[in-house]
Amino acid sequence: MERPATGGPGPEQRDPALADFPERSSATRRWLFADQLGPHFLDRPDQPVLLIESQAVFARRRFHRQKAHLVLSALRHRAAELGDQADLHQVTTYAEALDRYDEPLSVCAPTTWSSRDYVLQRPGVEVLAARGFVSSQGEFARWAEGRGRRRLLMEDFYRDARRRLGVLMDGAEPLGGQWNRDHENREPAPRDGRSPAPEPWWPAEDEIDEQVRADLDRWEADGSVSFVGDDGPRRFPVTREEALTRLADFLTARLGVFGPHEDAMLADERWMAHSLLSPAINLGLLDPLEVVHAAEDTARARAADGEPLPLNSVEGFIRQLMGWRDYIWHTYWHFGRHYRHANALRALEPVPGWMAELDDTAVDAACLSGVLGDLRRDGWVHHIPRLMVLGNYALQRGIDPREMTDWFHRTFVDGYDWVMVANVVGMSQHADGGMLATKPYAAGGAYIDRMSDYCGRCPYDPRRRLGEDACPYTAGYWAFLERNRERLAGNQRMRRPLQGLDRLKDLPLVVEQEAARGTGAP
Repeated sequence: MERPATGGPGPEQRDPALADFPERSSATRRWLFADQLGPHFLDRPDQPVLLIESQAVFARRRFHRQKAHLVLSALRHRAAELGDQADLHQVTTYAEALDRYDEPLSVCAPTTWSSRDYVLQRPGVEVLAARGFVSSQGEFARWAEGRGRRRLLMEDFYRDARRRLGVLMDGAEPLGGQWNRDHENREPAPRDGRSPAPEPWWPAEDEIDEQVRADLDRWEADGSVSFVGDDGPRRFPVTREEALTRLADFLTARLGVFGPHEDAMLADERWMAHSLLSPAINLGLLDPLEVVHAAEDTARARAADGEPLPLNSVEGFIRQLMGWRDYIWHTYWHFGRHYRHANALRALEPVPGWMAELDDTAVDAACLSGVLGDLRRDGWVHHIPRLMVLGNYALQRGIDPREMTDWFHRTFVDGYDWVMVANVVGMSQHADGGMLATKPYAAGGAYIDRMSDYCGRCPYDPRRRLGEDACPYTAGYWAFLERNRERLAGNQRMRRPLQGLDRLKDLPLVVEQEAARGTGAP
């Protein structure tokens, strides 16, 4: 699937936050943010470390309870691992800790505009090149400049990275003769309603988790912070050892069946064959390139033993890491500071209360209720519920993309600003007018019916667009097209769907029905 972006350097590349930072530092102590917790963020194993736990971060926004738990637990576990090598400051603000330091500090460039601005203005802090991604910002900049006026297609970026790093290559050609096997990974949900993979490995909580939970309870009780979502059990790794265990479990038991049903949804099998590695990678516990190499090494070893893994599963997983994840990271910076404010479809509705509160009991639509319930319990659902249930609903109902970006950031355990801005503004909500994705990701109930088992247990009929049992996605799809007919008229990929509007004799009634429904719980 191609994700186009505009090419060529722009004025944002002169921003100080986009400087060519040095790779290594002479500073004696490394300041690690809470998403920089792996060993690859240090220049030597014995390097002194500064860790800062800022309560103000959680007071400013209403995060999912499990996201706050995950971040604090990971930060405190890293401090415990490092022992006397690390200074952990539990303070209200970053400045409160930094103002105590007279010694020089170095820090790997943070992952957000605001954090980079902050470290750049701090005296005595040396900012190094960002880490934790397959391709460096310099490598992306050189690739983008080489494109000239051509669009920055994710597929081309992915192929360039594979050539440069020799991943899944057979000499100069892609292993198996194809670069992209996405067409093999679109099978619907298994008819028996069972996951194709065994139950994932789960981490065990310890005394640090108990203390985190007690602190969060206390903060919430005294009114310092407020959360959404359920509390525990912790589902995701907070140490490198746990992250490596989850990686090994995925490579051994799940990678082989990952591909075919990666876009499918099952109401009672929310994990499917997904790796569940994104929170650990986004905390910096794993280097994505080591995960890529581990997946390829596993595939080649299995092939040598006469038990090959399906190449579509291996390539699909690797493409998620060194293709899509890296592409989203780089376009976050390439599009600049103001990209988050794009609103090409003039979507202005607020996030409804039932969605903000993750209140699945208020929703009758089986897919939306089920996904909200999973998100409330776990702080995580895989990419298709995010895009085609949650994002699709917001797109159809005209919810403000900035509010949706913030909501996704706060309620997902793997959500960070750099993750969600391009994914939500560009991909999910088409708010950039086509800079990232060539058409809006809007779909009716037929797609959800084909790719899931939700519709069989739903009071709405995915085939109906009018009446009490009209599917809110099917009816919402046509109301969305009608509302944005003029804005989408120049999009060649939307020509046929827009022509379909003129064949609907009941279109005025559908539009009236959906206007009355609005963003009320469907």
